[in-house]
Amino acid sequence: MEGILPPDRGTVLFRGRPLGREFRAEVGIQFQSTALQDYLTVEEILRLFHRLYGRDQDLTRLIEQCALGELLDRDARHLSGGQRQRLLLAVALVNRPSIVFLDEPTTGLDPQARRSFWNLVDSIKAGGTTIVLTTHYMEEATVLCDAIAIMDGGRIIAQGAPQRLLDDHYDDVVLQLPAAAFPAALQDLPHQRLATQGLIEITTKDANRTILALAAHDVSLNHLRVRPRNLEDLFLDLTGKDLRL
Repeated sequence: MEGILPPDRGTVLFRGRPLGREFRAEVGIQFQSTALQDYLTVEEILRLFHRLYGRDQDLTRLIEQCALGELLDRDARHLSGGQRQRLLLAVALVNRPSIVFLDEPTTGLDPQARRSFWNLVDSIKAGGTTIVLTTHYMEEATVLCDAIAIMDGGRIIAQGAPQRLLDDHYDDVVLQLPAAAFPAALQDLPHQRLATQGLIEITTKDANRTILALAAHDVSLNHLRVRPRNLEDLFLDLTGKDLRL
């Protein structure tokens, strides 16, 4: 998807019917890919979109919220990935929307920029704005979302609060060990095992008993890691692990 649609330009269809101007004035959208006007500074872009709406948004506050103060005079073509995403989010918020759609906003960002963006999204949520987020990062969904919907083949196959979904599907934990530390003699260990990227993952409902069994077979536990189930486990279990082309 590309572009930003102001409230009085063009026609937006939902289920084949045009959306009214009132609805579009209430909504903000940050597309996964957006083309901005060339040769404009960050401040000029913000003021341009601000004039497209009749709402009295406080640009000074918005600039501070999105940490754009030091970038106002910079040509938007010369922004880093994280800076560009903050600008695009500010554009999506320029009409003080009651609901904001974010389409994979942190794709391609480094970990620092991604977490900075998460903090920004949290501050927007705290202000009472509803956020609908599309993401392929399960950690991102866990951190940011109060409720999630997992889709497969265009259908919602699970939905609910992240922790509630995990509690409904799992009552075990995962032990991780380097594959080199896992002797062949333990192949008959009565637990589900998965070998991946040089690790052995053992799912167990009783971590203490399983660890004692490993220790009894002289397995080195120096690099043992115990982790709870997460949304990535759930996504793979619900949608399958085979590569889809």
